[in-house]
Amino acid sequence: MSPADIFHAGNHTVSLLRSEPGASSFSLPSPPKPLLIASPQEAGEYPLLLFLHGYLLHNSFYSQLIVHIASHGFIVIAPQLYEVAGPDSTAEINSAAATTDWLSDGLASILPSHVRPNLSRLGLAGHSRGGKVAFALALGHARTLLKISALIGIDPVDGMDKGKQTKPPILTYVPRSFNLNMSVMVVGSGLGELRRNPLFPPCAPRGVNHEDFFNECSSPACYFVAKDYGHLDMLDDETKGVRGKATYCLCKNGKARAPMREFVGGVVVAFMRAYLEGDFQYLRAIRDEPQVVPVELKNIEVRL
Repeated sequence: MSPADIFHAGNHTVSLLRSEPGASSFSLPSPPKPLLIASPQEAGEYPLLLFLHGYLLHNSFYSQLIVHIASHGFIVIAPQLYEVAGPDSTAEINSAAATTDWLSDGLASILPSHVRPNLSRLGLAGHSRGGKVAFALALGHARTLLKISALIGIDPVDGMDKGKQTKPPILTYVPRSFNLNMSVMVVGSGLGELRRNPLFPPCAPRGVNHEDFFNECSSPACYFVAKDYGHLDMLDDETKGVRGKATYCLCKNGKARAPMREFVGGVVVAFMRAYLEGDFQYLRAIRDEPQVVPVELKNIEVRL
């Protein structure tokens, strides 16, 4: 494979599976939250990625993104943490922890019998407020039975502005202060800090966004910012319903979603391969040959 191949669909055929609380058999625990799972169809053992959705978004809005990641040999589990949420994200953090703990006993029963999850290789990712929740879980705001080995914040947001963080606040504004004991990647959007119109605040305001999260990460850490793309540009091309339509009018967007989605999918694959499988060639290629990336990058920093 060439470095650019990670930004396109991989070699695995992917199934999108759903599981609801109460849907498992009497002898097996059901998931604590509704799940959307992207799994390779081919027989084998695969690393895992738990993916947490953004504020008031549906997990189904990320279907194309998680299928992209799964096609490169990962099982992606995307819970629907809530339908309605207020300023306190404690319940989301606890739900993410409960879903993580469920993986050991419940995930294998949902997957095809010839597909095995490698529970010792677990990555955690979240977008927007889901990125904040992912950092909170990694920082120990809720305990989990499984060890998380890699953390990814996709345009993470900790509130409306500095001093207006949602509870519990995650950012401390002390450089490299996060005590994570794992590799971290932060992906940012160049347009996320800009207003789309005077009626709405920016979707990823300065002071509580990707830049602030990365500043608090110790090595190993990676940081990539897509210059001309917005906070929701990694979602599916078509997002249905009232919330789906709102994703096109609340945040400042780039010209199309596909390039940003391909970029996010590719860098997640590169990062997971590096820190869950020990293959650093793709991550180094993004650092050394940014022309392979399908978007123009505003920031590149890789501390291996």
